[in-house]
Amino acid sequence: MTRYLILVDHLSAWVGKAFGWMIVGLTGVVTYDVVMRYLFSAPTRWAFDVSYILYGTLFMMAGAYTLSRNGHVRGDMFYRKWPVKTQAAVDLLLYLSFFLPGVLALVWAGEQFATVSRLVNERSSSSPGGPIIWPFKYIIPIAAFFMLLQGLVEILRCIEAIRTGEWPERLSDVEETETRLARESQM
Repeated sequence: MTRYLILVDHLSAWVGKAFGWMIVGLTGVVTYDVVMRYLFSAPTRWAFDVSYILYGTLFMMAGAYTLSRNGHVRGDMFYRKWPVKTQAAVDLLLYLSFFLPGVLALVWAGEQFATVSRLVNERSSSSPGGPIIWPFKYIIPIAAFFMLLQGLVEILRCIEAIRTGEWPERLSDVEETETRLARESQM
């Protein structure tokens, strides 16, 4: 089972890191627009649309990666003091009560939202050029699918932790500063 969990962690990491490169494009677009606007008094007609599409896509597609790294916000000041079985039981309850229904609704409603947008050939009303935006609305159900996949893995981790009293192995490529500092202070 650990192999499956790590495999999905790898998938979430690959998707998150691949879409993370959008920050480079976003930085370039914003920089270009600022330079054109303030140095040449020639603002672009497309930079606003491109920047919010890039940011929205980046934000949505990073969700599963963040979940795989246990990086979403929680009340850690209480949670970290609980035994592993209690942590896992609370996490499992919250995943089943809130996460799964919310993400399933996002997959379904996001697909409906994107389909309607495609059928009307929706364009942006934020800029004079009005670029087509419906393809980017399909990011909503795609991102929700990856969140659902990673969420199912997290549910399996909770069940395993309740059963054994230890959290299963997790793919890790970054470390929280707090964790590193706590380890260093013990040396």
